[in-house]
Amino acid sequence: MILLDGSTLTIEQLLAIADRGETVALADAARDRVRASRAVVDRRALGDEPAYGINTGFGSFADVKIAPDALETLQLNLLRSHAAGLGDPLPVRAVRATMTLRANVLAKGFSGISVETVDALIALINHRVHPRVPSRGSVGASGDLAPLAHLALVLIGEGEVLDDEEETAPRFLPISGAEALKRAGLTPIRLGPKEGLALINGTQPSTAVLALALAGAEQVARAADIAAALSIDALRGSIHPFEARIHDARPFLGQRTSAANIEALMRGSGINHSHEHCGKVQDAYSLRCAAQVQGATRDALRFVRETVVVEANSATDNPMVFADTGDIVSGGNFHGAPIAIAADLLAAALAPLATISERRTDRLVNPALSGLPAFLTRDGGLQSGYMMAQVTAAAIASEMKSLAHPAGVDTIPTSANKEDHVSMSMTAALKAATSVARAREVIAIEILCACQAIDLLAPLVTSPALQHVHDLVRSRVPMLDADRSPAPDIVAITELIATTALEGACGGLVK
Repeated sequence: MILLDGSTLTIEQLLAIADRGETVALADAARDRVRASRAVVDRRALGDEPAYGINTGFGSFADVKIAPDALETLQLNLLRSHAAGLGDPLPVRAVRATMTLRANVLAKGFSGISVETVDALIALINHRVHPRVPSRGSVGASGDLAPLAHLALVLIGEGEVLDDEEETAPRFLPISGAEALKRAGLTPIRLGPKEGLALINGTQPSTAVLALALAGAEQVARAADIAAALSIDALRGSIHPFEARIHDARPFLGQRTSAANIEALMRGSGINHSHEHCGKVQDAYSLRCAAQVQGATRDALRFVRETVVVEANSATDNPMVFADTGDIVSGGNFHGAPIAIAADLLAAALAPLATISERRTDRLVNPALSGLPAFLTRDGGLQSGYMMAQVTAAAIASEMKSLAHPAGVDTIPTSANKEDHVSMSMTAALKAATSVARAREVIAIEILCACQAIDLLAPLVTSPALQHVHDLVRSRVPMLDADRSPAPDIVAITELIATTALEGACGGLVK
């Protein structure tokens, strides 16, 4: 069980909850903070002084005073009116991550919500009740209001829930929130003052999507080093551009890490030893500069990780409740600019990772550049080999250039111009997640072709580490002796990347 205290949630814990069903609980100290801030809201709700979202309307209705006997209806109407999302639902893992992040934010004690409502949200996680959360409808300012409203409706016995029988969310058949709570033995909550607002004010859906995308991108970055080492060896490139002394002279951490990975993976290769004194002076950039390009991606991902960790443990409510002074203060922590910029950076950083991979794939299938049989088939003409695999890599790499266009540079006013600058963080996060999936496919195609090239170089053998990788690939994808559809083989390798099996085959060499 993972305790949520509002300050120490890690990405690794979030993945355990999202993907492995780890249960969660509210830390005792967090309970005390939540109760203290709730007491402030209860006192203010009984008074005449206007407090945004407690006894006033929302957005451009902030100046409308609400009668005390209508405060519960105010919060109910907020959830119902804001559940305006459209499009495919978020996958279950993203919904679980979203609920966890929202509970963790509430645990900080700046939201004015009741402990009972936080416990009800946590119960959804632990009982695997997964609200149907449409992926479109948020501009990432005042938080991800529409997605969180769809999520929060289930707590009051409304909305829809994904029937948790399938693995891919868009295939799920929704059931009513009331039925889902009944099946789980849970009871709908009643909303007190500010509680509806506390449930939907924040960036947690876009942060959740980005956090999961980041974990995938970090996997892809490690797989890219493996793919590069396989290709460089298969293309009879030099190991010397990856010597530590070169990269110590330009000490970017990502570059040094990628170089160390590639050098370690290639060490002991019989293929590399066979051309050690071939007289070739320099390799093409897609080989020689692999560490510089892929290292830059790693450095960008490190910034994204820092951003996600801070946001996961930050209060994003408005207004914020300060129990120590009794103040309720309006601010703008719900604005998704940090997440939008980080998500856009992730998509932009993956593009060069994919484009340099595609260039190595092209070299592998081009006999003028590789010295190998054309398109990696021994019977060219009758057979086309991996001709179209490279075309697919080119198509995907080109798509990724479009995905690299930032969403966060856009803004469009909403709520009668009260919200006159928005972040588009959800759009950026969804785009980043798509970029990860596409980059994984490009790397898989390179690995597919590099393993075929290594087979064609027999009886020369690659390094022990890369041989383990090759053997793992061959356990799922046989050598191409006669034309067959490459698509299932590419999918099989993407699964090896996504499950980290490829990294495991390297025996811990890849960092």
